Amino acid sequence: MSELLESTVRPETGRATRRRAVTAAMIGNATEWYDYATYGYLAVVLGDVFFPQSRPGLSLLASYATFALAFAVRPLGAFVLGPLNDRIGRKRTLSLTILTMAAATCAIGLLPGYATAGVFAPVALILARLVQGFAVGGEYGGASTFVVEYAPDRRRGFWASWLECGALGGFLLASGLTTALTYGLSDAAMESWGWRIPFLVALPLGTIGLYLRIRLTDTPSFQALAEEEARPEAPVRETLTGHRARLLICGGIVICSSIGTYVLLTYLPSYLSEDLDMPSATAQALVFLAGALLTAGIPFAGILSDRVGRRPMLAGAALAYAVLAYPAFLLIQRASWAPALAGILLLTLCHIPILGTTTATLPALFPARVRGTGVAIGYNISFAVFGGTAPLLMTFLVDRTGNLDVPAFYLVLVALVTLVPVLLMPETARKPLP
Repeated sequence: MSELLESTVRPETGRATRRRAVTAAMIGNATEWYDYATYGYLAVVLGDVFFPQSRPGLSLLASYATFALAFAVRPLGAFVLGPLNDRIGRKRTLSLTILTMAAATCAIGLLPGYATAGVFAPVALILARLVQGFAVGGEYGGASTFVVEYAPDRRRGFWASWLECGALGGFLLASGLTTALTYGLSDAAMESWGWRIPFLVALPLGTIGLYLRIRLTDTPSFQALAEEEARPEAPVRETLTGHRARLLICGGIVICSSIGTYVLLTYLPSYLSEDLDMPSATAQALVFLAGALLTAGIPFAGILSDRVGRRPMLAGAALAYAVLAYPAFLLIQRASWAPALAGILLLTLCHIPILGTTTATLPALFPARVRGTGVAIGYNISFAVFGGTAPLLMTFLVDRTGNLDVPAFYLVLVALVTLVPVLLMPETARKPLP
């Protein structure tokens, strides 16, 4: 009966309605990831502002540890907010996540630093980051499910790819704003008050995203479940008992997606400036260019995944990482802008097929009853364990070993591990959602 209702409702979803739904998900997702990226781009400054300067490099490690802590609470957000997607609806849950995230990010911009408040400053920063992590734990599962359930089966890759464009738009906005501030302000002004501006901008962005989301109706699939009174009573239990293999595949695919994203867009600016002594503004500008190319390429990767399939796209990207990560970092380590840009672009070309394909792939692994729960749990546990710890782990290993090749070796290992779940996943391109 649910298949009949879905087939009845989905054709009535016109292009204009679908476009509004995707736009709302994109802008909301951009706001969420703008908030996260802002912290990553300002990690060096935040380390100086919020932590004691007892040893060179220690404040940066403490800053990245705080960054990673937010990922530790993401699975909690997934277990709480993911089931809400399947119980009360995708739209209402997404409105809650964006409101919470924007408020927590704005609060960071209002906090006093260590010089003013002592130990209260890092404690308050950690609490705000935990709230951010909890909120984003429900964002991707809900947003990807929302977009995929509105998309036509034969073009699901294309429509879903725009969600990643929205996320990267948030990264680019954070990168562009922090780069402009770095160029335009002195180091003293940046540490005094300039770092607050990007965090305060989150509140109006979140308000816009909230407005767009509350004006939409829920997805045809969820409406069909509600009309049938077929919403799950215990979506977490149902997911863990009935879809464990799909959860493992989902989490395995996310390993390469999460680590690649945070190495490319969050870790590289500090790697270039702290380990290779490149000017901070130049490092930010190079990563900004990489993010722009990544954003431009994602829809084309989504279109290609609709034609050749999700599995060939993901497997090809993983193999490309395994072959090209080390040569890319050899170029980056030359620490002048031209070879560094060439190395960064190599990594970017490896990552485009992953981001252009993943959003269409993960929700299609699960049935509509537990789709929001399954994606939220599988995605966020993997992101917390691997993606959130990547900048901290690589900063620590480079600091301890003095080996600048550590990030390249880590990416090669991650790519090879990701091949296993990719080869085990079912092909879902051009097929109806389960």
